[in-house]
Amino acid sequence: MRPKKTRYVKCMPGERCFKPLCKPLNKLEGVYLTLDEFEAVRLACLEGLKQIDAAKLMKISRPTFSRILTLAQQKIADGLVNIKAIRIEGGCCSVGIRGIKDKQKKR
Repeated sequence: MRPKKTRYVKCMPGERCFKPLCKPLNKLEGVYLTLDEFEAVRLACLEGLKQIDAAKLMKISRPTFSRILTLAQQKIADGLVNIKAIRIEGGCCSVGIRGIKDKQKKR
């Protein structure tokens, strides 16, 4: 299997775990979203970007972005429908804006 390309995310999420109020966290199953899945949902669903534009921001191809977004949406739906905690962690990501750092290095 090919190594995954580094994906760029704007910032870390404010919260790392979302859970239903009906059960304590230790009695809930969990669904794990990676940082790149979280970023894909943020860009596509919250910011309303087209997939091609969101993919460019994350420095990945549009088909890769589509796969990441679909997987994230399935995990979120599983968490909501089946009353599971949704945790955000991991993934092959670099946090921050790459373009700014690259421009500063060239000067």
